[in-house]
Amino acid sequence: MVIVALAWWASRWVAERLSGLPFTENISLTIELPLVLALQGMILWATGLYKGLWRFASFEDLWNILRAAGAGTLLIFGALAVFSGPANWDWLTGLLAYPVLLFALLALPRMCYRFWKDSNGPRREPGRNDKRVVILGAGRSGAMLERELRHRGGFDVRGFLDDDPRLRGTQVHGVPVLGSLDELAARGRSMHLDLAIIAMPSANNEQMQRIVRLCEDSGLEFRTLPTLQDLGNKATRVNVLKKVAIDDLLGREPVSLDWNSMREGLVGKRVLVTGGGGSIGSELCRQIARLNPVELVVVDNSEYSLYRIDLELRSDYQDLVFSSVLGDICDAATVETVISRYKPDVIFHAAAYKHLPILQTQIREAIRNNVVGTMRLSEAAERHGVGTFVLISTDKAVNPANVMGATKRVAEMYCQNMNSRSDTRYITVRFGNVLNSNGSVVPLFQEQIEKGGPVTVTHPEISRYFMTIAEASQLIMQASLLGSGGEIYVLDMGSPVRITYLAEQLIRLAGKEPGKDIQIVYTGLRPGEKLFEELFHELEPNEQTAHEKIFLAHPREVDWNELNRELRAMEAAVREYDTVRLAASLDRLVPELSRMAQASEDPRVVPFRQQGRA
Repeated sequence: MVIVALAWWASRWVAERLSGLPFTENISLTIELPLVLALQGMILWATGLYKGLWRFASFEDLWNILRAAGAGTLLIFGALAVFSGPANWDWLTGLLAYPVLLFALLALPRMCYRFWKDSNGPRREPGRNDKRVVILGAGRSGAMLERELRHRGGFDVRGFLDDDPRLRGTQVHGVPVLGSLDELAARGRSMHLDLAIIAMPSANNEQMQRIVRLCEDSGLEFRTLPTLQDLGNKATRVNVLKKVAIDDLLGREPVSLDWNSMREGLVGKRVLVTGGGGSIGSELCRQIARLNPVELVVVDNSEYSLYRIDLELRSDYQDLVFSSVLGDICDAATVETVISRYKPDVIFHAAAYKHLPILQTQIREAIRNNVVGTMRLSEAAERHGVGTFVLISTDKAVNPANVMGATKRVAEMYCQNMNSRSDTRYITVRFGNVLNSNGSVVPLFQEQIEKGGPVTVTHPEISRYFMTIAEASQLIMQASLLGSGGEIYVLDMGSPVRITYLAEQLIRLAGKEPGKDIQIVYTGLRPGEKLFEELFHELEPNEQTAHEKIFLAHPREVDWNELNRELRAMEAAVREYDTVRLAASLDRLVPELSRMAQASEDPRVVPFRQQGRA
């Protein structure tokens, strides 16, 4: 307010000196100054200028000051013109110096204070024991990191490396750009560097693989900043250093999502997530909680998993209306009670058994959970008028060679047929392996590496599709808004990754050398395991949807009467624990199961009809 008063009186003085026009005396000074202060103060408050910390003054603050000065000038001139009358309007043109003076007087102190703090803040000279650091990437993230390390202490940033030829010979905050990334090993030796920090949050997986390879060849310890996806999914600061993880090497470019449409799709909606304590289910809960649904209901049959997600959601989303239910989706009473009590508008069905080798010899439990459980839930959804039912499936449902894939294929078939007989939208979302999910290959390899090896891979040529848990969950939510029901949406999994390459990278990230420090042992394909997975069946025409990462697969027609008859027989066989009948029914519903097993070169992969008898 003092600055506003100074700017106003200075503009009056400037106007009188430049124009020679006397100010009107129709307005009393006791009215004029309070009027200026009130109107300009209101504008300053409305633009949020009082919320800005001078220590972090930026161009955004300058833009707010410019807007406030311009809007305040127009408001003040209009009010004074009303008070003074038309005969005295000429003098107002002499006050055009006011917004310029106000902008200068408000902006300069902020920028000077920011400059003084940056120049004389907690900065220290590099010490003898400080780590000698090179930053890979001289962009905005690298510049922010250099400033943070300088203030934090313990680091002596010797330079930047960047592949942009325009940056050669330049400086960032007085630190030189030494050359390209390929010079890392040579610079590390000549400058006796201790640490390389990768400051490229937007790097894709190919770029990250190259950078990590250069870091490994240099022999330097290396760290990285969080990726853009990390920054978007969790409260991660850009200056937090972390070890390079396998997600950084296999992750893809950040997913572009229509968060507004997803938020609108959940406005006024109650959402139920089955298997909400699992890897995908818990991440779905986190993403849904961000969108503020009317209520989120989580169902899981694992007490510990339910406790973990319950504790996390209640801590991180205190305004969320949230209910957790310990229950089994295979129990008809549980399903009926939960659906009738909470009346969800959207169900994300993530509850499923998924561990391939275990389920290969547990056909009864696989069918009970993955098939019968899905039937119970989808039928209850239809009875109680649930708007949308999203089945989370797997690429192993395409030409399945194992029990797990076959049961998920049957679940897909049932939901597609339910869609044509119900007002509920039944949507299937299919994708491949998820990095770091419970029971997946990455935690297994990491455990084997910690024990000193060997790392066990089933076949030298085996490959799988991978995506991160967060990406899979977000795309599931996006796919749930597409289509009218009955569709199979397939997530773009990128290129398949050889499991041997995955094992080698995990060994290197642990600071070991594959084949030297840690051995890789090939154990042979397990029963029901394929060398590669498929995302589309040859009889499922596919097309691109409006979202670049989601494809639509047109489902195959299945006779409802035959399907229903077999499924009722399966229910009876589950109650009677008749694995032979279950194997025969699964064989009839998914004939690919026997064909794929017979086509396998591994003699242990037998048609499940024979395995069921055994």
